Amino acid sequence: MLIHAILELFSLLPMFYILIGVFLGIIVGAIPGLTGTMLISLTLPLTFYMKSTNALILLVSMYVGAISGGLITATLLRIPGTPASVVTTFDGYPMAKKGKPGRAIGIGITSSFIGGMIAWVFLVLLTPPMARFALKFSTFELFSLVLMALVLIAAVGQGSIIRALLSGFMGLLFAMPGVDPILGCMRLNFGIDEMIGGFSLLPVLIGLFGISQVINNVIEIELKFKKIPLTFKEMFLSLRDIKEKSWNFLRSALIGTWVGILPAIGANIGSIIAYWVAKNASKNPDEFGSGSEDGIIASETANNATINGAIIPLIALGIPGSIITAILLGAFILHDITPGPLLFTNNQELVYSIMATALIANIIMFLMMLGTSMTISKIIEIPKSLLLPVILTFCVIGSFALNNRIFDVWVMFGFGLLGFVLEKADMPLAPFIIGFILSRIAEQNLRSSLMSSGGSIIPFFTRPLSLVFIIVAVITLIWTLYQKAKDRKKEKSIYCDEKK
Repeated sequence: MLIHAILELFSLLPMFYILIGVFLGIIVGAIPGLTGTMLISLTLPLTFYMKSTNALILLVSMYVGAISGGLITATLLRIPGTPASVVTTFDGYPMAKKGKPGRAIGIGITSSFIGGMIAWVFLVLLTPPMARFALKFSTFELFSLVLMALVLIAAVGQGSIIRALLSGFMGLLFAMPGVDPILGCMRLNFGIDEMIGGFSLLPVLIGLFGISQVINNVIEIELKFKKIPLTFKEMFLSLRDIKEKSWNFLRSALIGTWVGILPAIGANIGSIIAYWVAKNASKNPDEFGSGSEDGIIASETANNATINGAIIPLIALGIPGSIITAILLGAFILHDITPGPLLFTNNQELVYSIMATALIANIIMFLMMLGTSMTISKIIEIPKSLLLPVILTFCVIGSFALNNRIFDVWVMFGFGLLGFVLEKADMPLAPFIIGFILSRIAEQNLRSSLMSSGGSIIPFFTRPLSLVFIIVAVITLIWTLYQKAKDRKKEKSIYCDEKK
């Protein structure tokens, strides 16, 4: 089936979608202020009338391109084109300033390719058994799994876990208006006819990740950057280079894959962990932060490995492994497809098409990045004053086109402002959007479980798998709170010592 799916992608239309998806992803990833999340959010409504397989081929290709494209600005401007490339700035920019921009970008591109390929192997090997295992889940296990996912999202993110949990619960709250999933009656629509169906997913996504970013860019519209000129010198790595760094490639890819599998953590966390491990394992840790090749390898290998890692729980469990796969979950819903263990039974062709796309898109990304880096590096010079009106127009069109109503446009602007305020308050958006998307799944399984048990919560703790998920959630929450408190105490002690 997989080989057949790969061959199918070489047809004219699927290959066109892969090429355009990877190209647009690289472009958007390379432009500071624009992200793959924004691109996929804006593209999602355009796929409404497309065949579901082609729609997901396009979106997955954009995902692959966007994560990779960010390394160009991270290296040349010290500005990460995407959050996933933040760690790349630590060593990519210093290496470029030392007169080796081509070498730095070449290492980044090769690392992206290798990380994606290693993670793809795990995508193919782990997804089917994970899906078969998930078929054993009842409503009790499904609710406990969602609960664990929400806690993990809050726990592994940067910043306050309280803010992250609050953001997640806000997402749950905003998903409440509309039709009760069990009783079928209306709730919390406040007499507004347009809210009978609740807040539509697309305007919420476009607002949170599109409009909020536009607002940020408007505030920083006068900010100027000094770009380092790029040449092709030393861009291509030799087999000897790859062999010497093979352990770093493998270790970082494994870290990225594992981090990607964890619910909604994202590529930036994967690259941070891989970088930290590489620095601690290095014989020359002092070189990190001043142009270390190992630092670039760890960051770019890990953040691209998280792509395929994040797709694994999306397909097998219906749980997104990153913010972008949360939007891909929205794409499944938009096309009346239910991701999860039954996807292999009901739509096996789609599953293998996604796997095949992840492979082909990664290869095309590698070739396209090598061939067009010089040109792409010039695109980032486009003035924001010209770029932002175009983005805003697409945001409005995308939100209005879903249901042909102006209400969705106001929803988009409302959530855009909310997203901007949340980020200024250091409240992450990932828990919010995951809470919003998973709210109906959690509520439906919780209430179905309580109905089947006569209102008793005891089965949640007597069923082994459900109990395991709850224990993991509780331990994760307690341990994270303990670590945060410990870190605050340490910082306070250092501050007091400095004052003395």
